[in-house]
Formats: sequence, C-alpha cells, structure tokens
Amino acid sequence: MSERRRVGILISGRGSNMIALVEAMQAGRLPAEPVLVLSNEPEAPGLAAARTRGVPTAVVDHRRVKPREAHEREVIAALDAHGVELVCLAGYMRLLSGAMVGRYRGRMLNIHPSLLPAFPGLDAQRQALEHGAKLAGCTVHFVDEGCDQGPIVLQAAVAVEEADTEATLSARILEAEHRLYPEAVALWCEGRLRVEGRRVHIDRSARPVP
Repeated sequence: MSERRRVGILISGRGSNMIALVEAMQAGRLPAEPVLVLSNEPEAPGLAAARTRGVPTAVVDHRRVKPREAHEREVIAALDAHGVELVCLAGYMRLLSGAMVGRYRGRMLNIHPSLLPAFPGLDAQRQALEHGAKLAGCTVHFVDEGCDQGPIVLQAAVAVEEADTEATLSARILEAEHRLYPEAVALWCEGRLRVEGRRVHIDRSARPVP
C-alpha cells in the first residue's frame, strides 16, 4: 500500500459520512489516516463519534468567530497544525470563500446527495422527488468556488421508487454515499485522479479500490 495521506474532515452535524471515511481508513481499506475532525458546531454529534474512534477533534464556532474570513483562518490554522493534506467536507454547512477554496484546490472533496449537476444546494432529495426524477444518487466532487459545481470524481445512481418519501430516498442515497466517498478518497490518495478543466480522469491501471 502506498504512503498514508493525512486527512482532515469537516462536519456540522452527525457526521455519518465522516464515520464511513474514518472506519474505512482505520480498517486499512485506503492509504490514509484521519488526523482531525473539525466542526463549526460545538454540539455536533459527529465530534463524539470521532473521539470514540480515537480521532482528534476541534471546534471553530462560526458564531464566535466573525467575519467568515476570520473563521476560515482559524479552520485553516487547525488543519495546518495537524498536517492535513486532503480536506473532506462531510455535511459541513458553511459556504467557503474563494480564498479557502484556492488554498486547497485539488485537495478538497465534497459529497452531495444528487447526480450533479442536477439538484445542487440544499434538500436535493426533495428536489428530485418534486421533479419526478426516476434516478437520484450521490456525487463526490472537487470543491471550487461554485455551490456543488466542482469537477465530478465519482457518482452512484439510486433508483427512485414510487412509494419513496424524502426520508426513504435519503436513507438509500446515504448508503450509496458511505460506499462512494471512501472510494473517491482512495483514488485521490493513490494519485489516480487527474483534472483537466471540468473533467476528472481516473487511472484504473493500478490495483482496484476495495
């Protein structure tokens, strides 16, 4: 296995995708180690989940630190202090400034519960149902200055069933997210992603991702 890369994960809530990433890393399924879980919400349940798994945590409360640029400087300082190489957004409910995006360009991933570019932003699952979509799903993408607009790394489709509610569809999409995000992180850590404009090329010649 290649050198283990240092991953920082940003959360705002329960952190279910964070847990999926941490458990995949700790099980040795990808060449990475979780060195920090950081939240803008002091009471985020994901912080306790990270600590029980032995991952260092930090809080930078956006209500305490204003304006946004000052808040982001504290976030960056925490990431730097832990030597973070790759930043993973996992339900981090903060819009990022161009300065922060630029600092981590090519080193920041996000997961979104739709098949982008369809249904960006909040309530993507509800949007899919309201539009009568037959396929929903999730997308891992690089973060850029747009809202859920960065180059797409991986996608997984989830069929929309006739009886679906927002809750049932969200639950099935979340299962797909927990599989897809670790795969994307593994690809990045193994140096198998190359971005050209809006296209992400994947080198599949190396060993398959578990």
